[in-house]
Amino acid sequence: MSGSSFGKAFNITTFGESHGKGIGVVIQGCPPMLDLDEKIIQKALDRRRPGQGGVSSTARKEPDNPVIVSGIFKGKTTGTPIMILIENKDAKSMAYDSIASVFRPGHGDYTYHAKYGIRDYRGGGRSSARETAARVAAGAVAQVILDQEGIRIQSYTLELGNIRAVLTDDLSCKNQNYLQCPDMAAAKKMEEKIIEIKKQGDSLGGIVGIIASNIPAGLGDPVFDKLDADIAKALMSIGAVKAVEIGAGIDAAKMTGFENNDEIFPDGFKTNHSGGILAGISNGEDIIARVHIKPIPSILKKQQTIDEDGNKTEISTGGRHDICAIPRINMVCEAMMAITLADHVLRQKTVR
Repeated sequence: MSGSSFGKAFNITTFGESHGKGIGVVIQGCPPMLDLDEKIIQKALDRRRPGQGGVSSTARKEPDNPVIVSGIFKGKTTGTPIMILIENKDAKSMAYDSIASVFRPGHGDYTYHAKYGIRDYRGGGRSSARETAARVAAGAVAQVILDQEGIRIQSYTLELGNIRAVLTDDLSCKNQNYLQCPDMAAAKKMEEKIIEIKKQGDSLGGIVGIIASNIPAGLGDPVFDKLDADIAKALMSIGAVKAVEIGAGIDAAKMTGFENNDEIFPDGFKTNHSGGILAGISNGEDIIARVHIKPIPSILKKQQTIDEDGNKTEISTGGRHDICAIPRINMVCEAMMAITLADHVLRQKTVR
């Protein structure tokens, strides 16, 4: 299967399926002599791990313990490919036996079958959100590279179920609720909405905000390898993501040129409608992105579909599923931002 790799100077290839023996990632291009061990990766994986997202989360309990198979010696990266393996410990495949030949609406069942003529129906196989654990492991390695540059990335829940947070300059209170929302009043309403929708056998979507700070000017390449284009691709490659905004995003279309332009002064830019990127190259301001997440497609409500022979049928997807990908997906968004920035940091070092 092609399409399992991302990045140039810092390149990752993920592997494995939701109900297979395990998942993992091979990382190429990581510089040598960086401090790295399983504890660093585990800390990142713990923020994405199944079964800890409050009322919105799946009941699947995976410890997600990473094992570094190669590329490390005496706690240091060696410059050779790093392989990280994460075993699946709590896969219950029998839950999918009754719908093995049925295409689930909103999933990749139909398209994978159309492309390959075969698919792993157990939790979606390769198309499952389980794959994102490998991305988070790679993102932890990427962040070690970014730490050398002083680059920091944080995410937060901006919107869930059409309930939007009111933002201030202080995002720290996001750590006071499991939804990672920086507005406590909005977080309470979001949780109430999740409980309501869960009782209906349905699911919810939302918006994740990402801020990358202390970014040097000059990252990104012209035309087809623009930094914002690569960020958008990285974030759009996450299965639940349907749209990505950078800076002012869709609001830029409603502005005049004077309103949208970020005026430049000796001490920097007056505003940041560009989201820290001009002509595909970072300008030194914070990189701002918003990631639009679709509702989880596995729902208890009955839906119309067909089976592999084209026969009409109904489906109600049981099993252990999130009500909303937020907040677990927040860490995945951070990871893909980190992987993209690490890639461009290393590319820039070859320019000078």
